[in-house]
Amino acid sequence: MPTEQKKRFEDLPPSTQAGILCNDPRFQTFAAQRCGYPDKQLTQGGAAEYVRQVCQVSSRCALLHDQAAADRFQALRTEFDAWTGKLATPR
Repeated sequence: MPTEQKKRFEDLPPSTQAGILCNDPRFQTFAAQRCGYPDKQLTQGGAAEYVRQVCQVSSRCALLHDQAAADRFQALRTEFDAWTGKLATPR
């Protein structure tokens, strides 16, 4: 019986990445700080709204078809990775 290989986060479509990030408590805290709430954590819905606003889309699915929005999402991911210490500085 073949085993299904788990995909790396980086290999997932941006809309899927956005959904996963919005459920991550670290991202919810990051988004709250970016919204001016330094000691708070957004809900999953609040984090999703933050992503939609930053990426200038009405739905995270638009990240699949709108290259400019996908680029904004990638920049947001880079900022988040830097914030978590995964990257030394934003690129």
